[in-house]
Amino acid sequence: MTEATVASAPQIGECFVGTGVNAAHINTVLGHRSGPAGTAWATALATPSAGHVPFVAVLRPSLPVKPLTLFVTKAAPASDDHGLLIWGPAQAGVAAGVADAVAVGTISAEEADSHALIAAVWVNPSADSADEVYRNNREAIRTALANGAAHLPHLDEVLAARHSPSNPFYTPSAELAESQQES
Repeated sequence: MTEATVASAPQIGECFVGTGVNAAHINTVLGHRSGPAGTAWATALATPSAGHVPFVAVLRPSLPVKPLTLFVTKAAPASDDHGLLIWGPAQAGVAAGVADAVAVGTISAEEADSHALIAAVWVNPSADSADEVYRNNREAIRTALANGAAHLPHLDEVLAARHSPSNPFYTPSAELAESQQES
C-alpha cells in the first residue's frame, strides 16, 4: 500500500456514550471529499430511504458544521417526539462535537474544508431527556473522531476481548464465554 493510498483512506471511528434510553452510539467515516468518503457522502444524501433521510448537521440554521457532516439516522423516527430528539438535541450534539474536534485539532483546519464526514447516529425511540441526548451525542462523536484519528482500537485490545464480548444489550453467560475460549 502506498503512502498516498493510506493518506486517502477514510478514517473510521466508533463510540458509545451513556446508559439507558438516552445513550448515544455513533459511527463515523471521515475522508477527503474527492475520495471514497466524499462519494459515499454525496450518494447517501442523494438516495434517502424510507425513515432514514440523511441531512447536513448545522450549528444553527444556515451554519453547517465543518467538515460538512452528513447525519444519518440508524433508527427511523418512531414518533414525533423521537424525530424531534433526532433533529434537535442529537443533531446539535453532533454538530457541536464535530466543531469541538476541529477546535482541539483532532480534525485540522485544512481537513475541515477538504473533507466530508458521515455520522451514523443512533437515538433510542424511548429516549426521554433532550439534554442527555445532546450531551451524549456531543461526547460520542468527539470521541469517535478521536478514536478514528488514533486508529483505535488497537488489535491487541480486540484480541484480548474476543472471549468476553459485551454490549448494553447482551453479555454471554460465563459458561458460554468459557466454552468459546477453547476455540
